Amino acid sequence: MTIAIVGAGLGGLALARVLHVNGIDAVVYERDQSREARGQGGMLDIHSGQRALREAGLIDQFFAIARGEGQDMRLLEPDGTLLLQEDTPDDAPLARPEVDRADLRDLLLDSLPEHTVRWGHAVTSADHGMLRFADGSSATCDLLVGADGAQSRIRPLLTDARPVHLGQNVVEIGIPDIDRTHPDLAAMVGRGNYWVLGNGLSLAAQRNGDGRVRIGLSFYNTAEDWFATSAIPFDDPAAARARLIDLLPGWHPRFTALVAACDDTIVPRPITTLPIGLTWPSTPGVTLVGDAAHLMPPVGEGANMALLDGALLALALAAHPDDVPAAVAEYEREMFERTGTAARESARIQQLLMSPDASRQMLAFFQPA
Repeated sequence: MTIAIVGAGLGGLALARVLHVNGIDAVVYERDQSREARGQGGMLDIHSGQRALREAGLIDQFFAIARGEGQDMRLLEPDGTLLLQEDTPDDAPLARPEVDRADLRDLLLDSLPEHTVRWGHAVTSADHGMLRFADGSSATCDLLVGADGAQSRIRPLLTDARPVHLGQNVVEIGIPDIDRTHPDLAAMVGRGNYWVLGNGLSLAAQRNGDGRVRIGLSFYNTAEDWFATSAIPFDDPAAARARLIDLLPGWHPRFTALVAACDDTIVPRPITTLPIGLTWPSTPGVTLVGDAAHLMPPVGEGANMALLDGALLALALAAHPDDVPAAVAEYEREMFERTGTAARESARIQQLLMSPDASRQMLAFFQPA
């Protein structure tokens, strides 16, 4: 059985690793030229995805790089009112630890045999059993797995569904080495997640393991073309920071100070999702994992679902080594139910964040009566 995995993200790498643990080879084709080709994002809250890491034989290594203190959370309103502060005891179990996405990806990459990942292989077209790459080469396979994210080139083999804008636009900014450069702001943000919610906006600051605080400014109930009309000059970082502060009228100066302290990395990110409960008829020889299959609102489930997808597809293939269609169908039945539930819960949380009284709604979510 020749297995081709398109995409060296968490889902594709978890699939390759658990296949390897079960004595099955696979090849991962990745468009990036190397693992260092681009940034891998911020911290991830890994909870249900821990099962995948156990199946991969990597749970101890995961706990060694995970940050238990990343479970800390502070929730505030724009006027500075502190609604909730949760500090994690040093001896607390690692139920939902944070981990740098890059560190987790490196853990999975380093667990694979050399040459499992073929870097610099950007897919230009795909058909059942056939891949063609930008360098003119091609590859055949018995099973093709799309692990290539929101804009998957493999998904059209199974469904016409495409991501649609969610009504949320995010500007990503950050403060490097915050403990040294801005110790007062470092103390304010704390060790984990720092949320300010209200007025159709949110500021989510997150402490990363490398000392950087990543900040996402979310503008809810905004159109897909909002960046074009927002008057944020992304090509002029200083002016962009000033404009972002202008877009936070009435917010406490401590919050606008976070924005003012950021460096020149300012990235616009429109948020899109696939339809909740997306399914397709099981098709021999091709399937999807991760965001390619079930792109969700970014509220903490996507990475966990991707890890589980990869591990559970690998286990199904190991259980049915002589019947790939049966293995794929078994995986998809479980995946559709599991990720449909996760997508509905993610959509519910997203609606809370987009509500006029988001801070109070989220307080009730974290501290139900």
